[in-house]
Amino acid sequence: MNADLRSSADSVLARLVGDPTGAARLREDQWRAIEALVAHKRRALVVQRTGWGKSAVYFVATSLLRAGGAGPTVIVSPLLALMRNQVEAAARAGIRARTINSANPEEWEGIQAEVAAGEVDVLLVSPERLNNPDFRDQVLPKLSAATGLLVVDEAHCISDWGHDFRPDYRRLRTMLADLPPGVPVLATTATANARVTADVAEQLGTGAGTDALVLRGPLDRESLSLAVLTLPDAAHRLAWLADHLGDLPGSGIIYTLTVAAAEEVTAYLRHRGHTVSSYTGKTENADRQQAEDDLQANRVKALVATSALGMGFDKPDLGFVVHLGSPSSPIAYYQQVGRAGRGVEHAEVLLLPGREDEAIWQYFASVAFPPEEQVRRTLDVLAQAGRPLSLPALEPLVDLRRTRLETMLKVLDVDGAVHRVKGGWTSTGEPWAYDSERYAWVARQRAAEQQAMRDYAAATGCRMEFLRRQLDDEEAAPCGRCDNCAGARFTAEVSTTALDTARGELGRPGVELEPRKMWPTGLAAVGVDLKGRITAGEQASTGRALGRLSDIGWGNRLRPMLAPQAPDQPIPDDVAQAVVAVLADWARGPGGWASGAPDAPARPVGVVSLPSRSHPQLIGSLAARIAEVGRMPLLGTVAYTDQAPEFGSVSSNSAQRVRGLHQSLTVPPALAEALAQAAGPVLLVDDRAESGWTLAVATRLLRRAGANEVFPLVLALQG
Repeated sequence: MNADLRSSADSVLARLVGDPTGAARLREDQWRAIEALVAHKRRALVVQRTGWGKSAVYFVATSLLRAGGAGPTVIVSPLLALMRNQVEAAARAGIRARTINSANPEEWEGIQAEVAAGEVDVLLVSPERLNNPDFRDQVLPKLSAATGLLVVDEAHCISDWGHDFRPDYRRLRTMLADLPPGVPVLATTATANARVTADVAEQLGTGAGTDALVLRGPLDRESLSLAVLTLPDAAHRLAWLADHLGDLPGSGIIYTLTVAAAEEVTAYLRHRGHTVSSYTGKTENADRQQAEDDLQANRVKALVATSALGMGFDKPDLGFVVHLGSPSSPIAYYQQVGRAGRGVEHAEVLLLPGREDEAIWQYFASVAFPPEEQVRRTLDVLAQAGRPLSLPALEPLVDLRRTRLETMLKVLDVDGAVHRVKGGWTSTGEPWAYDSERYAWVARQRAAEQQAMRDYAAATGCRMEFLRRQLDDEEAAPCGRCDNCAGARFTAEVSTTALDTARGELGRPGVELEPRKMWPTGLAAVGVDLKGRITAGEQASTGRALGRLSDIGWGNRLRPMLAPQAPDQPIPDDVAQAVVAVLADWARGPGGWASGAPDAPARPVGVVSLPSRSHPQLIGSLAARIAEVGRMPLLGTVAYTDQAPEFGSVSSNSAQRVRGLHQSLTVPPALAEALAQAAGPVLLVDDRAESGWTLAVATRLLRRAGANEVFPLVLALQG
């Protein structure tokens, strides 16, 4: 029987890989996994390097199981691009695959009908669907009962020890519990060290004590040549890309750590004549798909991407991956570089670390699981509500930003303390313990991973061996290909033209600052009588910032100056001159007061500063400098009230932030009198715009006090 099964499996593989000769053969471990799933209905955990062929295991197994009368395969898959690749791959093997995710809600009803009618072989589901109330309560029970094979792709996401933990994946335990006896389960990942592997195995029931198959292979990628190139600054890194991008093989990916950096790099490389596209979490779905198609067809040299592309893209002939900035985890880094060289003999992998990397790591670390008091507050609010509370209704009551609040609730849902229902979230009333020891351990692991990335950049030994050891690969050995094994393949040389252009691009000051236009929901619940649209008579005009803190240009100059521990000093001359240049461009630009446009606003008649607890000298000197250069009076400073509470930091959610500002800020009588006498627009000066609510509340006060227009001007945007 197994000989016939093996022959059938190889035939499916040949169709999957497009081999008309039928000569394609499964790897031995691929066959072992398929045999366990199909012949013995076992559970299996496959930890194998990117490009090994994990998707072939579940597609071949699906074809064989369906031929034997089994129900459809359900694949839980994390990213849309990965789903698109898998649907196309399935079609090559004659497997009918459909997907339910956030990008196709209009198709869900029809797809569910197709599944019920037996017309679908594979249903790909995003993990977020598993806890959608309608899907969980109406669709999932029927799907679990009919499933012929459950596949958990990128299974490391189930583990909070992993670099890419997603609480929605924990819902799989419920689905596993509801599966009929004898339904095989396959979990796959390329990026799991021993600790993550054990955690995933335990949670999926594929660990010790179960009749499960665990296949963990060596993680070397023979096609990848790793290298690190340390350059003096961001301008040199951009210039290096401009000079050498054309030398890299084929087409590839340039990873950045932030959206702002991706947009900066894309604009610069296009200016230098390279065909590149940006791909970030802010890219619209249609634009993402177009960018993916362009890279697949080699119509672009590179996608300049954030981690939004991390697990979600499969191009076998991808020739290079360059990181402009270092990820905070060697496991995440291995995963991203694994996109390259899957179907070619040689691919270049290059890390260009930057001094802004650590500040970005610290920011992402600051949004980890909230402290116990905030969790308890949320549980108390839900318990007292007596009804479901939506995220917008809950947010102003608990002082957590929405994305962080939602992630926390998903964890609590898995832990049984809350439950997601139609209309929001409810308390279950079940006892819950804050696992501070586990959260502290996870934080220490994150810190250890960051140190590992510093060590990787500075390593003098084999880089591939270093990464493999980080993933607990027992067969790790020197690769003979990386820059430390075989010698550097790239020099740090850049052309004067590229460097001058990069410096000009990064040194160009000025970023538009969009004003807040709507008050946050739920303010009435915290005692503030503001709601809906901010009226035209109380709204700020579009403002300007010198740069973004996440920029690789001005961000590197502004971050140390605005850091909490930085000394408070007068505005440096170079920064003041750059702000003046921003003002000049702003005035002459489209819609500026010196543009000559018929509907151009009046020229500002004065300068107002915002109060600062951390940088009063910096902001005061900046406002005075602007007033002097612009030959305008310095009208005064918005003040704190005598009863100003210590309201939350920018990490607070919008409603709590506005409540604190509403109670804290006031226009002193002297400033109100100066505004009345000036009778015109004013510049409102601050050090940074984080949430945008300080500027919004201060603008409302200034306009109510007599300013007929307010132009915000800040040194830095947080985003």
